[in-house]
Amino acid sequence: MPSQTASPDEWRAARIALLAEEKALTRAGDALAEKRRQLPRLRIESDYLFHGPQGPETLADLFGPHSQLIVDHFMFGADWTEGCPSCSFWADAFDGIDVHLAARNTGFVVVSAAPFETLAAYRQRMGWRFKWVSSKGSTFNRDMGVAFTPEEVEAGTGTYNYRDAGFPATEAPGISSFEKDADGAIWHSYSVFGRGLDALNPAYQLLDLTAKGRDEGGLPWPMAWLRRRDQYESAA
Repeated sequence: MPSQTASPDEWRAARIALLAEEKALTRAGDALAEKRRQLPRLRIESDYLFHGPQGPETLADLFGPHSQLIVDHFMFGADWTEGCPSCSFWADAFDGIDVHLAARNTGFVVVSAAPFETLAAYRQRMGWRFKWVSSKGSTFNRDMGVAFTPEEVEAGTGTYNYRDAGFPATEAPGISSFEKDADGAIWHSYSVFGRGLDALNPAYQLLDLTAKGRDEGGLPWPMAWLRRRDQYESAA
């Protein structure tokens, strides 16, 4: 946190100088987004089956009436009793966005490995309304690069974020997008993992606008402060 002070004119000059850098970053981000849209598509050949509030659903079913689908890969192992705190942090921002995405012909769903009944109970506890389905019994999570065997975790051999650097858990976070053609063919168009997910967390984006920022420098790990939304009072 800066210790220096400034007069109004000095503050304005410093802010205008920073604004030039922010605008350059915005333009660079726009250019990168265009390159992202130009990525080649990968056809999905597997008939994945998910379990949700309407019973069994295929990946095609998850699109609903839309030609695009965004999937949040939420860390919730098959034998876990609670969802990942960090994924829960991100999920707190999901309610309500499905309506806006639908207006742009895009569906949204959260997918996890835990049984649907476990997901539904945790969803109710957290007060969320977004659609959440289970991929239990499917290879979907693994094929999308967000699931690893215990042996891979121990050996550090799992491929995450397109790098063979391993991941410290059997489940990992991510976001994937898909397209569906008029003939029903489904294509994987993009996935993002790791720090690439930061831009999708409005709480972090708001903290980045403050003088202290995320203020995580002195913690044992960056999100050591984080709790599930219903655990802050009990942790105080």
